[in-house]
Amino acid sequence: MAGRMAFLTTPRAERARRDARERLGDWREVYRPGTPLPLVSGQAARCMDCGLPFCHAACPLGNLVPEWNRLTADGDWRAAAARLLATNNFPEFTGRLCPAPCESACVLAIDGAAVAIKNVELAIADRAWAEGWDRPQRPERPEPGGRVAVVGSGPAGLAAAQQLTRAGHATTVFERADRPGGLLRYGIPPFRLEKHRLERRLDQLRAEGTEFRTGVWVGRDVTAEQLRSGYDAVVVAVGAGAHREPGVPGCGLAGVHPAMEYLTWANRVDEGDRACSPLSAEGRRVVIIGGGDTAADCLGTALRQGAASVTQLDINPCPPERRGAGQPWPVHPKVYRETTSHEESGAVLEGAVLEGEAADGGAADRAEVPDGCGRAFEAVTVGFEPGPDGRLAAVRVAAAELVGRGPRAGTERVLPAELALFALGFTGPEPDQPLFAQLGLGIGPEGTLERDDGFGTAVDGVFVAGDAGRGQSLIVWAIAEGRAVAAAVDRHLRGRTELPAPVRASARALVL
Repeated sequence: MAGRMAFLTTPRAERARRDARERLGDWREVYRPGTPLPLVSGQAARCMDCGLPFCHAACPLGNLVPEWNRLTADGDWRAAAARLLATNNFPEFTGRLCPAPCESACVLAIDGAAVAIKNVELAIADRAWAEGWDRPQRPERPEPGGRVAVVGSGPAGLAAAQQLTRAGHATTVFERADRPGGLLRYGIPPFRLEKHRLERRLDQLRAEGTEFRTGVWVGRDVTAEQLRSGYDAVVVAVGAGAHREPGVPGCGLAGVHPAMEYLTWANRVDEGDRACSPLSAEGRRVVIIGGGDTAADCLGTALRQGAASVTQLDINPCPPERRGAGQPWPVHPKVYRETTSHEESGAVLEGAVLEGEAADGGAADRAEVPDGCGRAFEAVTVGFEPGPDGRLAAVRVAAAELVGRGPRAGTERVLPAELALFALGFTGPEPDQPLFAQLGLGIGPEGTLERDDGFGTAVDGVFVAGDAGRGQSLIVWAIAEGRAVAAAVDRHLRGRTELPAPVRASARALVL
């Protein structure tokens, strides 16, 4: 038995990463393979097994964190895997991609280092695959079910499909791309999620009975009328692909692109599409506009492609190292975080920053960015400038005012750049998708598809799940919505359900 007071005697330890310079030479995951199990068990033993587990409440999936922590600490890995898989269809994804709001809500995080919940989860998930514990599950005595179409194969669509198939419904997933997976395939770089892990999970869904139809754009290749006539229920889980624009002069220049367009090309090349990508950063000076995970993914990708320099601009002030008075426990705080991509950029050049004199009057001095990566906070993009060939030649930036975030007078400077990527987030699904009009789905004022609290729409038998209805969110919210919408569809088709529904459509993360 693990010691019950380990949280007082055992310091927090993270999963070991490969050397940053080594990582830049390939596209493999950043972690060292083969995490020592005693290390993980020791970290799991730090769990206090609280009477009121806030980590459990902070996770939209309702993961039974204290239970599988204790089982792991006691060496019962198979039982820990069963507890984990009871609430999470894809823990090998969340263990790699989720920012872990559960750790922010850990009681130990009030004044110290939280339990390494994410690392323990990932170790359990990987061992479950290695030991053959995470097997395909087909209904033993399936009741007569319905035919369900799921439009979209991101984490919400995949979770919904798996739950429905396991409940005995004939489920078909439609994906307009050539391969299933959504952002898990074409949005997340392989150094964060190697695609063989996605393929392994897709093979499991197929073995359970889920059918995939790729290269099919529902609304164009298959009409809504055809979909409704062939299926008893439809789940729309198309994600949030409508990106925010910078809204400054020069956005239409060649060389200025949305981050997701760039990441999609990079992932396609990694998937084996060896055609020359028009968006490669090789040999180019790159400016990334945005401070979130997508921007960091662009940074890591550009460094691996051999960019001449990379500068990341974040309009927000540099956050504090620890949560402040305005971000009390147990909310997930906005604090300074260095991603693996920033760690890699530091290996190229430590502490690269924007340099050069501020503009005096109209013309700005052109400030060369040193080779490597500069990360600038409180930096606002003013415009994009063309060169003689009409392509992007420079990005005009300025210091951002703390109130209003506009450019501060007298601080403009120009960064030479041949490639600019904006990663400013997403508002909802692409509004011009023909499926929405054909089904009669409404788009609300926030740009997301309208639905009720049970994921249903004004159209009987049509449901909306994931970012298409919630807006841009975390992978754990997408999986939770996929599980919940499956329960709603099951109830619609059978009049009752035994499937878990971890969230309502109106549920939101705890924020101030």
